[in-house]
Amino acid sequence: MSHGQPEEQIFRNARIVLRDEVVTGSVRLRRGWIEEICPGPIATGHHRAGEDLEGDFLIPGLVELHTDHIEGHFLPRPRVRWNMTAAVQAHDNQIAASGITTVFDALRVGEDENADFAPADVGDLAQTISDCVAEGRLRADHFLHIRCEVSSPDVVDGFERIGDNPLIRLASLMDHAPGQRQFVDPTAYKTYYQRKMKLSDAEFAEFSRRRLAESEENADRNRIVLAARCHAAGISVASHDDATADHVAEAVRLGISLAEFPTTVEAARLSHAAGLKVLMGAPNIVRGGSHSGNIGAAGLLSAGVLDILSSDYVPFGLLQAAFQLADEGLADLPRAIRLVSTNPAEATRLADRGEIATGRRGDLVRVAAVPAKPPIVRCVWRAGNRVA
Repeated sequence: MSHGQPEEQIFRNARIVLRDEVVTGSVRLRRGWIEEICPGPIATGHHRAGEDLEGDFLIPGLVELHTDHIEGHFLPRPRVRWNMTAAVQAHDNQIAASGITTVFDALRVGEDENADFAPADVGDLAQTISDCVAEGRLRADHFLHIRCEVSSPDVVDGFERIGDNPLIRLASLMDHAPGQRQFVDPTAYKTYYQRKMKLSDAEFAEFSRRRLAESEENADRNRIVLAARCHAAGISVASHDDATADHVAEAVRLGISLAEFPTTVEAARLSHAAGLKVLMGAPNIVRGGSHSGNIGAAGLLSAGVLDILSSDYVPFGLLQAAFQLADEGLADLPRAIRLVSTNPAEATRLADRGEIATGRRGDLVRVAAVPAKPPIVRCVWRAGNRVA
C-alpha cells in the first residue's frame, strides 16, 4: 500500500532504538531508505526540521515469523467462511497497527481431521495473499510460512500444490502426534485434544492410535523429503517443538536453521549451541509462562539461548512482550527489540530491514511507552510510507 513516496523525511526529537543503544535525535529518510541518523536536536527553525516525535521511541518495524492469526479472520465462527480478500485485509490491518511491518503468514499443509481448513482452502488463501500483495491492498510486507504436519500422509502433496508460490520464505516441520514433540506427556495431549474435539474416552483412544500410527509411518520420510525440497528452493526451514537431544541432532542433519518453540531447556540449549535460532512465543512472555505447560521464554532469555519472539496468536503481543521485558528489567530495550526485529530478519535472510541503520529500509514505528502498561503504537511507516 503506497500513498506516494516522499523524497525526504525527517523524524526528530525521538528516542531512537539502535542495535545496541538508545539515542535521542533524528532519523532522515530519502525515498524510503534510512540515509542518516543524527544524535542530538535539530536547530529550531531549521528548514528540514521534520516531524516532531515529542520524545517517543522510534523502533524498527517488527518482523513476525509465525502467526496463525489469519485463520480467525477467514473462519470467524464455526461453519462461517469469510470472503478471503476481506479476511486477508482485516488480518493485515491488525498486523500493521501492532507495529509489524513484515509478516510471515502461517498456513498449514497436511491432512488433519480436526482442522476446519480443507487443502483447497490453504491453496486459495495462499493465492489470495499473493493477489493482495500484487494489487497493493496491504499495509505490511507479507510472506508465507508453510507449517508442514509431517505425520500426515498427504503433506508432501500439499506442499507441492503451493510450493512454487514466490512468497514462501519459511517452512516448519511439525509432528503433533501423541508422545511426540509438544505432546511428549500423553496427559497434556489428552487434555488438549479430547476437550477440543469433544471425544469420548473410546473415541479419543482410537484417534490417538491412528495419529501415532501415521507418525510412525510417515514422519521421518516426510521430514527428509520436505527439508530437501525447501533447501533446493531457497526456503528457510524450521523445526517445531523439539524436546530431546535426538530431535536437535535430527534438525542439524536436515540443515534446519530455526528452532521454533522448543519444549525443554535441553532442546533450547542444544539448538542454540548448534547455531539454530531459538524462537519462542511472545504470549509466553506476556502471560508469564506457556499456556500448554512447557518451558518459560523468560528463563531461556536469562540463559542466553532465546533469539526470536513470535506473536503466534496475538499480533500486538510481539510489541507488548518486548516492552514488558524492558519494563521488568529482564532485558534492555535494544536487546528486547532485537528479538522482534533484527534477529527474525536475519534468520530469514531479509538483510534490508530489522534495524534502524543507514542503508536499511525505512520501516519504523513510533511508540509511546507507559510504565507498567502496554505500549501505544502512534504511527507506523513501511519504506517511508505511513501505513498505520
